[in-house]
Amino acid sequence: MIFDISKVFSRIPAILRYLPVTMELVIVSTVFSLILGFLIAVIKIRRIPVLRQLAAFYVSFSRGTPAIVQLYLFFYGFPLIFSLINRHYGTSLPTVAPSMLTALVAFTFSEASYSSETIRAALGSVDRGQMEAALSIGMTQRQAYLRIILPEALVFALPPFGNAFIGQIKNTSLAFTCAVVEMTAGAKLLASHDYRFFESYVSLAIIYWILIIITSHLLSLAEKKLKRDERIVPHDFADRQAA
Repeated sequence: MIFDISKVFSRIPAILRYLPVTMELVIVSTVFSLILGFLIAVIKIRRIPVLRQLAAFYVSFSRGTPAIVQLYLFFYGFPLIFSLINRHYGTSLPTVAPSMLTALVAFTFSEASYSSETIRAALGSVDRGQMEAALSIGMTQRQAYLRIILPEALVFALPPFGNAFIGQIKNTSLAFTCAVVEMTAGAKLLASHDYRFFESYVSLAIIYWILIIITSHLLSLAEKKLKRDERIVPHDFADRQAA
């Protein structure tokens, strides 16, 4: 039989066993990329000397190189760095890169550069008068950011963040290059037993497709809720205070 459709559906449950690994890669790398991206955005907005130049170099390099190349750089670079540290300080760090850690660092490094630009644009879209109005009624800068600036910036940032999250789900299929057994690697392993690679990858495509549909729907609901809340609460905080 050239194509066995029964294999497609019978392999879906087996591939889904690796879904937790895929989601761990996505969620952990996304959280850390948002944190790192926010720090980079603040550095660029405040134009901090030296750090600003380093951040610009990092963003340029990260956005200008493919994710798979960055995975290889971290996978083969970590052992070299560890070996140099061992030789210089007499330590006994592992000279084989931990697969999961390497993939998480690489995906975080890759995504943070895009997140930083999204955050910078979202923060820049908030009227500067909002901060001045918040400070004028006795708020600290920290309170103003947490209560006024960041919630308004989130409205602008959520759609690109959603697209980035969906892209990150698909990018995790590259983690097998670092010996991480996620869904793509799991499908390949299953196919190696009977050489039904096409059926395995069709199963994998169906899983990713459904996963993206569900994620897109949840993000759409979140975006609608934010916009609804924005209509309920007056948007311009500065105007409210002036009134």
